[in-house]
Amino acid sequence: MATSRSWFSFSRILVRLYLFYILLEPKDFAAAGFKEILVKPDNNDPDNDAQFEVVTHDTDDPLANGSITTASNGDGGRYELCGSDLSFLGPPYGNISTSNMVCSPIWNTFVLRYYQRADNVMTIILSAVYTTGWVGIGFSRNGMMLGSSAMVGWFNRKGQARIKQYYLQGAHESQVIPDKGELPLNNIPPVVALHGAMIHLAFQAKFEHPLGRQPILLAFASRYPTHLHLTKHDDKTAVWFDFSQASVLDIDISQKKNHGILGIIGWGLILPVGAIVARYFKHKDPLWYYLHAGIQFLGFILGLAAVLLGIQLYRSMNAEIPAHRGIGIFVLVLSILQIMAFFLRPNKDSKNRRYWNWYHHWFGRIALFFGALNVILGIQLAGAGNQWKIGYGFLLALTLVAVIVLEASSCMRRRGKSGQPPTSQMNPI
Repeated sequence: MATSRSWFSFSRILVRLYLFYILLEPKDFAAAGFKEILVKPDNNDPDNDAQFEVVTHDTDDPLANGSITTASNGDGGRYELCGSDLSFLGPPYGNISTSNMVCSPIWNTFVLRYYQRADNVMTIILSAVYTTGWVGIGFSRNGMMLGSSAMVGWFNRKGQARIKQYYLQGAHESQVIPDKGELPLNNIPPVVALHGAMIHLAFQAKFEHPLGRQPILLAFASRYPTHLHLTKHDDKTAVWFDFSQASVLDIDISQKKNHGILGIIGWGLILPVGAIVARYFKHKDPLWYYLHAGIQFLGFILGLAAVLLGIQLYRSMNAEIPAHRGIGIFVLVLSILQIMAFFLRPNKDSKNRRYWNWYHHWFGRIALFFGALNVILGIQLAGAGNQWKIGYGFLLALTLVAVIVLEASSCMRRRGKSGQPPTSQMNPI
């Protein structure tokens, strides 16, 4: 009877958590501005790293007279922003009629224009307000920076134009590799140009299939690249852009952070603490049992919330990260089996208690190992900063030190008990 009530209560908790998960939803966006500078192929580039150079410059300085026009979400702002002439880009980019190009504000001052032909050749023009530094647009498989390819453009201190493809191999600056990438650029050279307060990056790529819903990375920095190595971005975002409908779905960065925080707290802190209590504090009977059960149940709830939030992220991002997702599901199954073990725990004098102990201990250890492994994998795949790596590394080191100290203390206590003389003396013969 007590067992059926416990199962009923546990089922109600799971149903409430599932309803909470259904209510989680993603969010939306905004944009901006325009005037002129022309470019042509640079045949006299001393460092041989530029594809284009400035040939004419508009003498009116829009940054000095404050002539930046900001687009709003309304039709008037969108028309003013997207209806500007692009002929200054030259052929083939300037030859495409603005009526044929799809134009959409995408993030902050970033505006995306594109035109896709029947042979899947797409012309892409990214515009943004520019002062110094660099501006970039990346194409990702899963909304993550790692493994994506980006087109980045800037004007250096000498006024020379630069535009290059980069392969984002890792989060460190040295892992952002110039002249590498997987964007299928065609033989038409990419172009970067200034038009008043806006920088324009234009390039063509031939894709295997018409682009539909595609994760796009956007970033900018105010510091110039050094020797073609990009400086750290001032700001960045990842969005899902539907090229078939010109619609933007923001990838809520806070959801990714919350997913990581819940995973680290649940699998990196609370569940290991519960396992430590069960292993090293059994001499505090029955307190250790209630602490172990309560702590592990709390860790399970947080781990379940992390998985549900991960499913929400997977659906919104369509992220192809099978290893992280597969390990997460595997660990969730093991944790559910551990919760079931709590309700199916036989009495101490039962013949099955030995097998139950074996099952409970080893399934718990396997779940903790793969949970920690998945946290590390998630931090790596998300391209998280050093603060995440240092924070989890410190937590992991603290847990290992605690286990070593408690294991040594437990061994000493057992040796002390085994070395004590027997409490009862034999009667003399």
